[in-house]
Amino acid sequence: MPDPAAPAIILSEPQLGENIGACARAMANFGLRDLRLVKPRDGWPNPKAEAMAVGAAPLIAAAQIHGSVDSAIGPLRLVFAATARDRAMAKPVLTPTEAARRLREAASNSIPTGVLFGNERAGLTNDEVAIADCVVTIPTAGFASLNLGQAVLIMGYEWFKSGNATSSERIDHGAAQPAPREDLIRLFEHLEEELEKGGFLFPPGNRPGMIRNLRSILHRAQLTDQEVRTLRGVIVALTRGKKRNPSPGGR
Repeated sequence: MPDPAAPAIILSEPQLGENIGACARAMANFGLRDLRLVKPRDGWPNPKAEAMAVGAAPLIAAAQIHGSVDSAIGPLRLVFAATARDRAMAKPVLTPTEAARRLREAASNSIPTGVLFGNERAGLTNDEVAIADCVVTIPTAGFASLNLGQAVLIMGYEWFKSGNATSSERIDHGAAQPAPREDLIRLFEHLEEELEKGGFLFPPGNRPGMIRNLRSILHRAQLTDQEVRTLRGVIVALTRGKKRNPSPGGR
């Protein structure tokens, strides 16, 4: 859902409608909704921007159009300039992660914020960078040129991540549900019973440790109810086949 505290995204003199649309899609992915355009080269509205935005078309429709960067950022109290070039200015240079943290902190204090991006050909001018509070530079492996939509996507992702409580790891079972504990216990007992008959749990002194290891292995699999039923069917099939076709050694 759009985040009312999210920073505004300001694009200074963007050239291609497709790139504006890509920026809108990136914004929609991560809850950003305030798109401000400063003198888009090909005019506005732009059918190519609308086509590229797809599901983010409402952001395109609601985009603010400004005649200058000063006008676009005027109501904001904290503005970061996204650029990869060294401007030889005495400004803090932040990673996207740190920038997102500071933007989130400002938002928690009801401070309106924004991130300023330059056009595809030349980026931000020195004058535009000069009116920003900090510079944000996206670390790269050496080739620092990013598409405008890519740059907005990275900043949007870092903003979203800074306030997102999603667990760093999860198991995706699809539509299936984790097996009830009682079904797991019956699986354990079924398997152990057949292993006992087959002579696997031998010698008796090792039996408790072997059972713990087997249960630990099955626990780590985080089985669904369907998977438990499948494994019990496998056990039945294996033991039934063994009884029908005994080996020459009688085992």
